[in-house]
Amino acid sequence: MRVATWNVNSIRTRVGRVVDWLGREDVDVLAMQEIKCTEAQFPFDAFAEAGYEVELHGLNQWNGVAFASRLGFEDVTVGFDRAPGFGKALDDGSLPKEARALGVTVAGVRLWSLYVPNGRELDNPHYPYKLEWLAGLAADTRDWLAEHPDTPLALMGDFNIAPFDHDVWDIGVFAGKTHVSQPERDAFAALEAAGLVDVVRKRGVEGYTYWDYQQLRFPRNEGMRIDFILGSKPFDDLVLEARIDRNERKGDAPSDHVPVVVDLDLETEDEDDRPMFL
Repeated sequence: MRVATWNVNSIRTRVGRVVDWLGREDVDVLAMQEIKCTEAQFPFDAFAEAGYEVELHGLNQWNGVAFASRLGFEDVTVGFDRAPGFGKALDDGSLPKEARALGVTVAGVRLWSLYVPNGRELDNPHYPYKLEWLAGLAADTRDWLAEHPDTPLALMGDFNIAPFDHDVWDIGVFAGKTHVSQPERDAFAALEAAGLVDVVRKRGVEGYTYWDYQQLRFPRNEGMRIDFILGSKPFDDLVLEARIDRNERKGDAPSDHVPVVVDLDLETEDEDDRPMFL
């Protein structure tokens, strides 16, 4: 089973690229982030014509997460229990929850598509919100692993954190900025301490997953590694190969992120002729 995650940066803008890539790369399940649309606006027909079902959580033109699968879905879950809200208080005094987390089960594997808050600036209210959001995710992850220790679990998506200095092109450029601050890196480490592993890095895969559109960042390879697949031990045990598809940052109207892909040792229909990663 081939599983991938991709911050598509507006699915309506890039539906052609995404659907073409799914077929060309023979992907079974894709987690998407920043779909930037509501359910009524999502281009379901293009995915259906390619043989994919879609589940999504999108509230407006910001954020939004989704899954596309040609193997069906079970146990669709919108958000996680300890996710905090952000923004202007609602009539009941609570803060609105953003569309940043969606869980599904496919072929017995529990998958989450996650779009971690950006944080913006270290003195911005979005920064403590980001840390609180990650703390809630870690707490819920510990509960999930304790309740279902044998179920393969993966948290996939745009984490908006570069865990190590070499995950950015020049750590000096990031002094005093988000994505590399110690509290953010500690929050990422807490997910690993809960029982998850970066299954792509573990297999020696190098490279960035994001390049800003401005200042020729991609031609200069001035990127960041902020998109991850963090798996439980049962998930990690299934991983055969992993890669970062850097080529998807090329061409016309690309997303500023690229797909991260893993092959799992789970056979699905019509997989006999599937090529291995090159």
